[in-house]
Amino acid sequence: MGIYLNPGYENFRRTLAAKIYVDKTMMIAETNRMIDEGSNYICISRPRRFGKTIAGEMLSAYYSKGCDAGELFAPYKIAADPSFEEKRNCYHVIKLDMNSEYQNVADRDHLIHELTKEIRDEMREEFQEVAFSEEDSLARCILRVFHATGEQFVIIIDEYDVLVREQASEELFASFLSFLNGMFKSATVRPAIALAYLTGILPVVRDKIQSKLNNFEEYTILDAMELAEYVGFTEPEVRSLCEQYGMDFAECKRWYDGYHQHGYEIYNPESVVKCMLRKKYGNYWSKTSTYRVISDYLAKDFDGMREGVLRMLSGEPVDVIVTTFLNTMDSFSTKDDVFTYLIHVGYLAFELYDEMYMYGYCRIPNNEIRQEWYSAIAVDENYTVTDAIIKASRQLLEATVRGDEAAVAAALDVSHIHVTSNRSYNNEDALQSAIYLAYIYALNKYTVVKEMTTGKGFADVVFIPFVEQVPAMIIELKRNGSADSAIDQIRQTINLRFSPSPCNSSFPVYSVPLFGAAVGLRVQGANQNEPAPFQCI
Repeated sequence: MGIYLNPGYENFRRTLAAKIYVDKTMMIAETNRMIDEGSNYICISRPRRFGKTIAGEMLSAYYSKGCDAGELFAPYKIAADPSFEEKRNCYHVIKLDMNSEYQNVADRDHLIHELTKEIRDEMREEFQEVAFSEEDSLARCILRVFHATGEQFVIIIDEYDVLVREQASEELFASFLSFLNGMFKSATVRPAIALAYLTGILPVVRDKIQSKLNNFEEYTILDAMELAEYVGFTEPEVRSLCEQYGMDFAECKRWYDGYHQHGYEIYNPESVVKCMLRKKYGNYWSKTSTYRVISDYLAKDFDGMREGVLRMLSGEPVDVIVTTFLNTMDSFSTKDDVFTYLIHVGYLAFELYDEMYMYGYCRIPNNEIRQEWYSAIAVDENYTVTDAIIKASRQLLEATVRGDEAAVAAALDVSHIHVTSNRSYNNEDALQSAIYLAYIYALNKYTVVKEMTTGKGFADVVFIPFVEQVPAMIIELKRNGSADSAIDQIRQTINLRFSPSPCNSSFPVYSVPLFGAAVGLRVQGANQNEPAPFQCI
């Protein structure tokens, strides 16, 4: 058992001993299948704290000849799988944490040379019958062992992309590319490798590393395919934890859900675990990352980016093309590149609507990440008005409930002017964005529904409370019409959708009665100096 070669299972044993462990061992059945089918080079990219490293530790414990993990896995799902005993602890594992190596080496430009020497020394000790040369690359060492013994290797490289993210020197990067090329592009070496498992935050870099790793199947946050359920917590897993720890699942969902992958709702495991153990909903993301990741890229201010950010802050999705980003830290050319990067690091979620061209929507996924966006906006001079609107949102909600028509009209006018231009001022969608932004604090108490069906028509915006003793709200927009007509339509909506009368008894979903506040607005001409009329009933 070595540091790099055939490590034991101690790291994974400690994971299993934690107060909360969610069983992800059936991922092993998938990697066993990949070994059998020859689709055995995989690269998984996800944000920090989504479980990539734990999965790597699990695979190492299962495959490594440096330990016997039979009893370790016995209580878990994989133990019942037909492939469990067939491949358990049957391979020589080489496991590398590139971030740790990069941060701790004295001479970074010689990192790959020193790392190769350390692994070669361990292989010389393990395979004394094999002759190694001091000039042998790691790929050559693996090949020598395979030809002498017929035994295969599992290669696990965690945070393979650290050199990209840290923008390492050209010399170090060149040696790393040679390192990857020797192991993964050689048809001679490939039979010696049973499985290659790489993890990172960014997908494979398309202008430098791609040719070295283009034989890898990529499982990204954009498309995780059949491995989606194994990195991150799924909704049933979170629901089970909430029941076990006496936490409200709906509130947990508002805080930590939002990443949709391959038919699964995916939650940030680190945040969910801390929420369960501390019995408190809060922003745990900031403990492992920083809002500066957002603010540093907001400063690029590409065309259309500010408008997209304002829409996402308002709770709306924004179109994004994810194919132009080269997955490097110096290739940002458009707002789509910035938004794609923020998707990969977890500050935005992605919804695919055109699989062929990888077009989709991005949005702020949940309440926890929204807090990070608020922090980023607060320190960016280009978003000072946005920050002021967000901070005043609580007072606006209170003014609405009080029926303070002047205060509400003035606040909405500021938001409306802020999110629109002269060309879009009269656009109803633009006013809806202004409303969402102005009432952003309401997301702490309401589910906001756009264009709810009401008999023959739609209610433009409906605020449905999910906490007690909070009034529901309906906002109706009228272009060049009167506020009175909007109020009349709201009354009809109340009668059609929320009345407890027998004719509406078939609509029991929203049981909270309307009281205290409903608003009617109209979008008028292009005179931006005159607030839109507001009435409260």
